[in-house]
Amino acid sequence: MEQGQVGSLQAVTWETAPQTKEETLELLKRSPGLYRSYWALNDSWKEQFLDFCQGKKSLPLTYDPFFKYLFDPELHRGRLSRFISSLLGFQVRILRVLPGEDRLIEGESYLIMDLLAEAEDGSLYNVEVQKQAYAFPAERISCYSADLVMRQYMRAKREKEGRFSYRDIKKVYVIVLYENSSAAFRRCPGAYLHYGKTVFDTGLELELLQEFCLAALDVYRKIPYAEREKSEQNAWLSLLTTESLSDAEELIRDYPWLEEIYREIAMLRRKPEEVLGMWSDALRILDENTMKLYVEELEEKLQKAQKALEEKELERTKSQEQFRQMAEEKDAQIAALEKKLRELSGE
Repeated sequence: MEQGQVGSLQAVTWETAPQTKEETLELLKRSPGLYRSYWALNDSWKEQFLDFCQGKKSLPLTYDPFFKYLFDPELHRGRLSRFISSLLGFQVRILRVLPGEDRLIEGESYLIMDLLAEAEDGSLYNVEVQKQAYAFPAERISCYSADLVMRQYMRAKREKEGRFSYRDIKKVYVIVLYENSSAAFRRCPGAYLHYGKTVFDTGLELELLQEFCLAALDVYRKIPYAEREKSEQNAWLSLLTTESLSDAEELIRDYPWLEEIYREIAMLRRKPEEVLGMWSDALRILDENTMKLYVEELEEKLQKAQKALEEKELERTKSQEQFRQMAEEKDAQIAALEKKLRELSGE
């Protein structure tokens, strides 16, 4: 990108935003409802929101509302297709985004998914953005994948009626982007993208339906920008992990097509009520997930405590049983000695 183009991006940034914290707060105070929403944020999020409004930072795109805005196919046709294609390494053409929650049978629902999309060939792509890896473990990934297969199965049964064939079921992909990965990822140093599918140890070639792509964004962040090869995949991952506008300028120089996205983000500063609504939604989702995680951790601690208590009880029972056996053996020995003494004394 030419220097003049970089300058024009900066001009848009400042043109659409107040230049100081005080100016930002004055603008917010003009709308009591907006100002109340701002004060409902925690201190860290207030600071991030003010930095965005002043043009100091971009949006935190790894939070659910901002991520969905970035890849909304109704607003940005083709963007989600490009992103998924760059991760999986083959061309994907997204046809539409499906509801994240659907019905299996009356009264029962599927899992709620972040972003569920259907491609032109009928395959399904579930993209999940997670702050913590331990909140989305392997068991949960398996459930989401199984859920997608069942959606395919129910749809094929419904559409084909009496002509149903299992070959009508298309492939499903679960893509999880982790803001903070777990210890399991750190056992693969330097690797930030992990692809998986079912394979057989004999070399038997059967193309099963479920595939996975897990991205550790914290591992990716540690790779110096200068060491990343230029590719569309690196462009998207850098976009997701970059909030500083100075870093964004460097990114745009290497990938000029990203300027359009950063301009869209900058234009949102003209709509503080919309951005603040997304920020409030992100905080609500974060609080809900934190509470769920807290409950899960408490349940895990309770289970561990119960298991430890059961083990102690088992050890106590074993000790009592051992003591009883020892006492019986001693009684038997005493009885044998007494019998021998009687025999020796001629009784």
